[in-house]
Amino acid sequence: MVILPPARPPRIIKFLKPYVLKMHFTNKFVTAQVIHSPTATVASSASSQEKALRSSMETTRDVAAAAKIGKILGERLLLKDIPAVSVFLKREQKYHGKVKAVIDSLREVGIKLL
Repeated sequence: MVILPPARPPRIIKFLKPYVLKMHFTNKFVTAQVIHSPTATVASSASSQEKALRSSMETTRDVAAAAKIGKILGERLLLKDIPAVSVFLKREQKYHGKVKAVIDSLREVGIKLL
């Protein structure tokens, strides 16, 4: 059974930033996904767990892997005609290291950050 998110009035949806970038880092992998807020669905995602990407990376958890994940996610967003995203950082995430690598590589591809 699928439970849909509660319907929001149109005036609230107008002020929401529709696409939100969320990142998750474990000791082994890097994952980044862009979520469409009004429908609560994943618009695009990239992870170092994907078989096609694992062979091209030396390690799946360092800053270089995070930069590559950001670049691939940016290319996938451009293919889906999503030009801009807003960034959601958890409390413990600071703009440093892997987070910075993902965000900077998104900027290099041409995605605008709100």
